[in-house]
Amino acid sequence: MKNVFGLFWQGFSYICMIAANCSLTGGGGVDGAIHRTGPFAGSLKATTASEKSSSSSLMKGRFMKTKRLIISAILGVAFRRTRRMKHILLTWHFLFFLVLAGYSQAPIPPPVKNGFLKLTSHAELSAYVSATGAASDLISLEVIGRSVQGRELYAIGFSSGKFGKDASKIRVLIFAQQHGNEQSGKEGALLLTAELLKPERRHLFDRIDLALIPQVNPDGAEVNRRRNANGLDLNRNHVILTEPETRSLHGFFDRYLFEVTMDVHEYSPYGEEWARYGYRKNSEVTVGSLTNINIPDDIRNLSDSGYLPFTMKYLRDRGYSSFTYCPGGPPDTAYIRHSTFDVNDGRQSFGIENTFSFIQEGMNGKDDSVANLRRRAEGQMTGMLALLEYVFGNKERIQHLVAAEREKLISPADGQMISIQSEHVPDGSVLVMPLLSLSTGNDTVVHVEDYRPMVRSLYDVKKPAGYLVPADCTLLLNWVSGHGFRQKILKAVTGLRIEQYGILSVDSIDFEGDRVVNPVIETKEVEKLPEGRDFIYIPVNQLKGNLLVLALEPKSMLGLATYRQFARLLKPGTSWPVLKVNKP
Repeated sequence: MKNVFGLFWQGFSYICMIAANCSLTGGGGVDGAIHRTGPFAGSLKATTASEKSSSSSLMKGRFMKTKRLIISAILGVAFRRTRRMKHILLTWHFLFFLVLAGYSQAPIPPPVKNGFLKLTSHAELSAYVSATGAASDLISLEVIGRSVQGRELYAIGFSSGKFGKDASKIRVLIFAQQHGNEQSGKEGALLLTAELLKPERRHLFDRIDLALIPQVNPDGAEVNRRRNANGLDLNRNHVILTEPETRSLHGFFDRYLFEVTMDVHEYSPYGEEWARYGYRKNSEVTVGSLTNINIPDDIRNLSDSGYLPFTMKYLRDRGYSSFTYCPGGPPDTAYIRHSTFDVNDGRQSFGIENTFSFIQEGMNGKDDSVANLRRRAEGQMTGMLALLEYVFGNKERIQHLVAAEREKLISPADGQMISIQSEHVPDGSVLVMPLLSLSTGNDTVVHVEDYRPMVRSLYDVKKPAGYLVPADCTLLLNWVSGHGFRQKILKAVTGLRIEQYGILSVDSIDFEGDRVVNPVIETKEVEKLPEGRDFIYIPVNQLKGNLLVLALEPKSMLGLATYRQFARLLKPGTSWPVLKVNKP
C-alpha cells in the first residue's frame, strides 16, 4: 500500500508540474496560449496577419504537446511497476481528464484570442464574461441594465466572499468605454479580468471587493461612435441622467456606495491645432483626480499627493509613459488646466458624493480604432492595476477618510457654503509638459506659462435645509426619481423659511471656453404654498446633498438650467419653479 501511494503521488506531481508549466508559458490558461512578454503575460509578440492565422494552430500544437507530455509521464511511471499497471492506468486516466478539463476550458480574453487585430464585439464580450464567471469562484456576474438598443451592461464582481457583504473590505468600481470610439478601455478591462484570476493577484481580494464594468456604451462601441444610440454623450449626462446607460451605472453605484471609482477613457492628441503648433501630447496613460472645490480638501489632497505619484511611477516602472491628465492648449493659443470641475462626468459625479474618484485617459490610436491596440489595452490594464494596488496598500486610510467625509454630507454643518460658479486659475507654477516633436519625432518637454491648475469660486450660496419641487412638474420629478433622492410630500410650510427666486433676465458666463446661462435673480420670502398645489420636499442632509445644491440653484453653472432639456424652466419675468427651504 505504501508503494502504491508513493507511485500515485509521484505521478500526480508530474501532472501538476506539467499543468503549471503550461499555464506559465501560455498553454491555454487565463493568460492565453501564446503569451510571452509584456505586462499582460502572453500577449501576441506581434500583430501581423501571418501570426493571427498561425495562432490557432500554435495553440493546438501546444495543447497536443502537453497532452503527449502528460501521457508520457503517466506511462513512464506506470511501466516501472508493471504488476500494478492496470490500477495505475485507471487512476491516471481519471486525473488526466480532470487536468485537461480545467486546462482546455479556461477562457481567453477576446482581444488576445483576436490577436489584437480586431475590436471585441458585444457578443464576444458577453460570451467571455459569462464563461469567466462560470470558471472562477472569485467572480459574480450581474446585468446592471441595458443600453438604448437593448444590449446588456455587465458588472463583473470580484470577491473572495459574497460581493459587497463584508463591511471590512473597501469597495472599488472601475468602468470603461462611456465613449464608444474609445476602445482600449474596454479591451484593457477584459485583459484585467484575466489578470486578476492569476494566483499572484488573489491577495487583492483579501481587502477589496471590485466591480468592473468593461463597457458602458455598447451601442456606440459596435459602430465605433462616441455617443450612444440616442446621439448623446454619456460622459455629459451624469447630472441629468436621461440615458439608460448612465441611470444603470448610478443605480448600481447607489446599491453598493463604492468608496473608490475610476472612469476609463482615451484622449486623442492628433488635432489640427496641435499639428500647427508642431508638437503633440504623447503620454500613453494619463490620470486625473477630483477638481470640484466642493469636494473636501483631504480627499483631493490624498488623490494628488498619494495616488497620482504612485500610479505614474507604477506605469513608468512597467515601461509606460504617463502624466497628469491636462486638457486644453496648445500652449500658444489656450491655457492648460486639469480636468473639468463639472459634476456631469463619471469621475466627478461620484466624487461629489465624497468618493475617492479618478479618471484615466489612455492615448488613442492615430489612424483607426485598432491601431497599436495591444499596447493601448495593456497600458490601460496596467493603470487599473495601479489603482487596485494603491487602494490595497492604503485601504484603512481611504475607508476612514471617505466614511468621515460622507458623514459630513449626511449631517452638514450650519452655514456651509457651496460654490456654484468657479473658474480655473494659475498658482504661479510653470508646467513642464512632456510632448512629442512632430518635426524630429523625438520626445521633448515644453514649459507652459499659462498653466491653471487651481479652481477658484466665483459665486457661493449657503447650503439650505432642502428644496421644494412642484409635484406636478413631470420633468423635475423624473429627474428626482432618476437620482433616487430621499424625499417626502409637503403641503404646508409651518415653521419653515421658504425662498423663491425670480428671474429678472438671463445673461451668460464663461465656463471652460463655453458660454452657459447666468440669470440675474431676485429672492423673495414665501409665506405659504400655492393653494391646491403639492410639493416634494428633498432635504440636503443626504449623500447627494451637494449635488442637489449644484443642480437646483438657477445661477449654478453646473445646474439643470444649463441643459437644453430644462431650459424652458428659466424664463425672464417668471419664477424659478424650485423653492428653497432654509432653517428657521
